[in-house]
Amino acid sequence: MAKAITQHKPKEAKMLADLVGKAMTPACRKRGFASVDIVTAWPDIVGERYGTRVLPDKLIWPRQPELSDPEKPPQPATLVVHTDGATAMMLSHDSAQVIERINTFYGWAAIGRIKILQKPVRTRQTEQPKPLRSLTEREEEKLDKSLEGVENDRLREALKKLGAQVIAKGTNEAA
Repeated sequence: MAKAITQHKPKEAKMLADLVGKAMTPACRKRGFASVDIVTAWPDIVGERYGTRVLPDKLIWPRQPELSDPEKPPQPATLVVHTDGATAMMLSHDSAQVIERINTFYGWAAIGRIKILQKPVRTRQTEQPKPLRSLTEREEEKLDKSLEGVENDRLREALKKLGAQVIAKGTNEAA
C-alpha cells in the first residue's frame, strides 16, 4: 500500500525579538518591568549618550491603597539604573529629560524619579557594518535599466542606493 504524500505547510518565521521577549518577560517582571520593552529599546529611548553607558536595573513601584480609584492612574515608579561615576554625574543633571523620554515611550507618567547606582557597566559595542563590495559594470547597468521608468530623481537615487546595497550583500555575479 502506497503511503499518501502529505504536503506540510512551512512554519511561519518568527522574529527573534518575539521569542526572546516571551522568555525574558518573567525575569523582567521580577525586576518591576511589565515587559522587556524598556530593556530592549533602552538605547533608542535614552539616546546615544546614555544608551550604552547606563543600564536599567529595576522599577520600584510605590504601594497602592487596596481601594484605589480605577480612574486615577497609579503613582509613578522609581527607575533604578546603574552606571559609572562620571556618567552618573551627567545623568543626574539630565535626569528630567531622561524621565520625559521614558514617559513618552510609555505614553503616560510611569517614571517619577531615577535612582542612580554607581557600579561598573560593560559598555555595549555597536557593531560597525562591513563595507559592501563594489558592483560590477554589468550589475550597475542592470540596476540602472530597472530604474529607467522612475521619473522622480530623488526617488530613483534612493532606489539605486538601496538596490546597490541589496546586490552587494548578495553573492558575486560570477559565482
